[in-house]
Amino acid sequence: MGKFCYFPQTEEDIRVMLERIGVGSLDDLYSDVPADFIYKGEYDLPSAMSEQQVRDFFENLAASNVRLKVFVGQGAYDHYVPAVIPYITSRSEFLTAYTPYQCEISQGTLRYIFEWQSMICRLTGLDVANASMYDGPSAAAEAVRMCVACTKKRNSVVVSAGLLPNVIATIKTYAKYSGINVVVSENVAEDIAEGVLDLAGVVVPAINRYGIIENHKGLAELVHGLGGLLVEYCDPSALAVIKSPAEWGADIAVGDGQSLGIPLCYGGPYVGFMACRSDYMRKLPGRIVGQTEDAEGRRCYVLTLQAREQHIRREKATSNICSNESLMALWCTVYLSLMGPEGMRRVNKLSSEGAHYLHKELLATGKFEEVFPGAPFLNEFVLRPLCPVDKLQQALKDGGYFAALQTEEGYVTFCVTEKHSREEVDGLVKIVREV
Repeated sequence: MGKFCYFPQTEEDIRVMLERIGVGSLDDLYSDVPADFIYKGEYDLPSAMSEQQVRDFFENLAASNVRLKVFVGQGAYDHYVPAVIPYITSRSEFLTAYTPYQCEISQGTLRYIFEWQSMICRLTGLDVANASMYDGPSAAAEAVRMCVACTKKRNSVVVSAGLLPNVIATIKTYAKYSGINVVVSENVAEDIAEGVLDLAGVVVPAINRYGIIENHKGLAELVHGLGGLLVEYCDPSALAVIKSPAEWGADIAVGDGQSLGIPLCYGGPYVGFMACRSDYMRKLPGRIVGQTEDAEGRRCYVLTLQAREQHIRREKATSNICSNESLMALWCTVYLSLMGPEGMRRVNKLSSEGAHYLHKELLATGKFEEVFPGAPFLNEFVLRPLCPVDKLQQALKDGGYFAALQTEEGYVTFCVTEKHSREEVDGLVKIVREV
């Protein structure tokens, strides 16, 4: 190969490697895969192009995308992204960073993870946060496993039906392969008061899938009295203006960091977070970065805690997560640093004002009616449509809006963020009036 070591292997290289492992051909490497699953046709790949032709090809491809104004939330919110964030996170110091194990050469990575943990603790009011999770739904599933690990010999977790459907589905998937009994409840307080024999935990949303801000007064005491832990699933942006999980008495808080300035990106990559009370710190999946001093008394950062069972005794592990969405955690950390407490409150104020204005104007069209009259909401809500939903959605799409997503009950959802101007909201309402 010589100096061109980045070239693919030659036919001779491949032959030598196959002989070394005792395989006759590359096809033999897939002998265990059922024949029906192996693609036998020709791949639809274009012929070789120049660099300019490649650029033109992808620009034309991107031009075919339909760009709509997003007035839907349901776990992914179209917030403004300050221009400086992509610039900072694209710097080589961050973009190439991976493992924080060798603390002497990864101080930058360890520092921003420490800052991420600190900010999550401040938002949730809890004592300790880990070095991020894959996304919100998997963080919720990990919290369910954590409840079982913390309470020992208890194996049932009650999950609120008010959680987003994808969160419930992910919890069920993890629980199935962990042998955990999951009970989905329409009324958590009533159901657990009637008695769940081996209650390990309860998972409830801070803001439910209808956009309603939930009141969890007395729930923590009830759950703790039955020997379980309380988990709250949160929108971290909203925690700037609503009660924190700690104020409700929750033991664990989880959620998705997407609302902290991460673009929608067709569904990812996002980042999950998890925080808990210090009593349960040793059962946290993932890692915890801590601050210390080196031999010369200078501030530095290290991996303070990581459950070794996740690496060397997998059958004993609370979780087998061995990585984290570090770059996206950095993205959120930069966002929170830029916004500050006042900026976060401003984002929520603008979003709330826009949502309540849209709510009022939509009801005034006569095309909807209230589902939960008087229920408090922040920037997302549902209405019962009095017109055909398919026609409504098509009219909005034709007008450049993605809105009125239908729920399984037949309601339609709307969401407003600080990105949406009054003119855009009025434009949406005008389309609805004409349906």
